[in-house]
Amino acid sequence: MAKEVAVLGVGMHPWGKWGRNFVEYGVKAANDALSDAGLEWNDIQFVAGGDTIRNGYPGYVAGATFSQALGWKGSPVSSSYGACAAGTQAIASARAQILAGLCDVALVVGADTTPKGFFAPTGGNRSADPDWLRFRLLGATNPIYFGLYARRRMDLYGATERDFAKVKVKNALHGLSNPNARYQKKVTEEAVLESPMVSDPLRLLEICATSDGGAAMVLSSMEFARKHTTDPVTIAAVSTITPQYPNTVIEMPNFATDSASTVNAPDTPFRDSITAAAYDEAGMGPEDMNMAEVYDLSAALELDWYENIGLCKPGEAEKLLNDGVTTVGGKVPVNPSGGLSCFGEAIPAQAIAQVCELTWQLRGDAEGRQVEGAKAGVTVNQGLFGHGSSVIVKK
Repeated sequence: MAKEVAVLGVGMHPWGKWGRNFVEYGVKAANDALSDAGLEWNDIQFVAGGDTIRNGYPGYVAGATFSQALGWKGSPVSSSYGACAAGTQAIASARAQILAGLCDVALVVGADTTPKGFFAPTGGNRSADPDWLRFRLLGATNPIYFGLYARRRMDLYGATERDFAKVKVKNALHGLSNPNARYQKKVTEEAVLESPMVSDPLRLLEICATSDGGAAMVLSSMEFARKHTTDPVTIAAVSTITPQYPNTVIEMPNFATDSASTVNAPDTPFRDSITAAAYDEAGMGPEDMNMAEVYDLSAALELDWYENIGLCKPGEAEKLLNDGVTTVGGKVPVNPSGGLSCFGEAIPAQAIAQVCELTWQLRGDAEGRQVEGAKAGVTVNQGLFGHGSSVIVKK
């Protein structure tokens, strides 16, 4: 059975701090995706929403919320929450409906309105909730983890603060020409290294912000797509896997790993396994990828992802960066959109936004940041509590 589905249209609401209801961002992105696909709202047969927990009950039932805002018409819906992987879970839900023959064309939407400052748990006292505990008992906001990961990379592989600064400089250059990016400004290594320290060794310009924004896409069966376009971009694989026991690498919100004293650790660690599952499904490998959109919560974490998605061996990411391999114009540009460095986190939208960027790139529509000759790309994202997220897009 063919597993490919077509991406007929994509759309976004620019990232920023707009102070409006998240539904507005999702509706704008949805209408742009419909227009891009040359379809009307009434053509859509299924709606998959990525949930946002900070926006009241409507945020928890995003599929229905966006359907109501666009106009009730009886469409089936799904709503998915996987933290930062919520968008990919929504893509997987729509794709499954199409591949099962239950619909021909579907709309996927994610949008968020975020608080000022770092993310915090929702209200109430929940002593059995590990996420609540790490905030309330340890005071560990997300950047604490980012800093620990960065220090781990320095200790294991000799990464330097200047290496991390170079990642920010690269992504800022990419995001400069992206009209949907929140930050469209060049920076220098010196400016990065002079910005305030937030979570040692990471500085303010090396940690992603929290943002408002939205992203959407129209997916269809290949048969439906052939009636509307002669050369569709397709989704070849979707990975939404979880870790295998024992997971010996710290993942938020935990502060201890599983023990491997009596059960051997998996041959493939969790983060490596996320895209490995997508590659296996697509029958492709990292050598087939012309670009990647990765989950750069921090500049240091981007370097880890180079290795996790198979672009190089452990400890070699800094060389790829410094040789220009991951810059637009290099062999495998990473985060040609500018990444979270230039967008910030709008949680249920960001995994969808990654696929939007690859779609624009594969169609040749990424003016100012175009990856020339690209035929395939991979996304990787990760949600709290072990939610893997990867999509392979090809032409």
